[in-house]
Amino acid sequence: MLALRLARGSHPLVLLRRLTVAAASAGVGFLLLCAMAHALAHPGEPSASLLRLLWCAVPLAATVYLAVAVARTDPGTRPRPGLSAIGLGPVRLTAIAATTTALSTGLGSMAALLVFLQLRGDLTALPFDGAAGRLLAAGVPLPVGAALTLLAVTPAVSSAAAALALRPRRVRPGEETDPDRPGAPPTAPTGLPWGVALIAAGLAVEVYAGREATAAGGAAASAPPLALPGHFDGSPAGVLAGWALTALGLALMGPGLTHQCGRILQGVHPGPTRLLAGRLLMEDARRVGRPLGVVCAVAAGGVAAWNLYATGATGPRPFGPLTALGAALVVTCTTATLLTAALESRTTRGRTAECLREQGAPAGLLRNAGVVRAGVLLAVFAPLTWTVATLAAFPLLR
Repeated sequence: MLALRLARGSHPLVLLRRLTVAAASAGVGFLLLCAMAHALAHPGEPSASLLRLLWCAVPLAATVYLAVAVARTDPGTRPRPGLSAIGLGPVRLTAIAATTTALSTGLGSMAALLVFLQLRGDLTALPFDGAAGRLLAAGVPLPVGAALTLLAVTPAVSSAAAALALRPRRVRPGEETDPDRPGAPPTAPTGLPWGVALIAAGLAVEVYAGREATAAGGAAASAPPLALPGHFDGSPAGVLAGWALTALGLALMGPGLTHQCGRILQGVHPGPTRLLAGRLLMEDARRVGRPLGVVCAVAAGGVAAWNLYATGATGPRPFGPLTALGAALVVTCTTATLLTAALESRTTRGRTAECLREQGAPAGLLRNAGVVRAGVLLAVFAPLTWTVATLAAFPLLR
């Protein structure tokens, strides 16, 4: 009940973020139900149905990532002085955050079930002249238990991930310094070399898999197709594994690369704006750099897929409606997570802005520093994303 009261009394922007999580959960639930419908309509193709179900893990992971980011920035579950005296300690707040996340994602799952049943014609007559009937196995009895189990995946995983991310942490001796506090010295993230190594390993795996596919007479003949919902098929498993390693490397190197951008800004012709922009980049390296790396990984995967399947040597291939839905979910969730992290970073800089005003700093100093930070990140991450995407698609374009 407390979680429901907090949800009703929240700021409109907070409600919008929760509705975004609910919409993403609805999309994932619909994709899972479509994978089950494919299994019902094609009982003789269990491997194809399983692969469609596995592909749903990508938008599911993006949705869980967004749900955790929204739960972390929820002001209703943020620890504040005096809450422990009324029984709202860190453990209770974590439980409320997990419950709120489960409510948002559960609402989305129920909406997905209603839309799915409506398109199948189970609630009313078959809509759209039966256009979605074959895709959703209209006329085939729907296993209620399996459908509810699939719909419960997103709420269960999201709430568990939120509880794990927001769990109270015991402060060890020597770790009293808060790295998110503006006055604390920012520590350098350690994921940059591991990210570079994963990108190199992923590209090497793709080159090897592409060479094996060419030697066997083509990618389609070298391995069974891995089908996305729709028409996205014909990719060797080795190439997709290489893509996954490359994307993980980009996501892992984001905080370290952001931290290095801050160092460079402070080291090359430093002035007030550059020093402030570099300092803020170093402080926000973990908060903003990680979702920025994930967005770059998604963008690189999208550019590589477009080069391969739309303009590549294999000829254009149509993207089905479910493929488009899954891609839209991933792009929307990762972008919304980055925007949420940027908003959280702006909120935590209130003390810094107040200190600057007390020292007589110009009013536009923070704004100019923000423009400089955005320009540096764009100048570094955009070419990196394009280069990785081109190299990722190259093995199958020969």
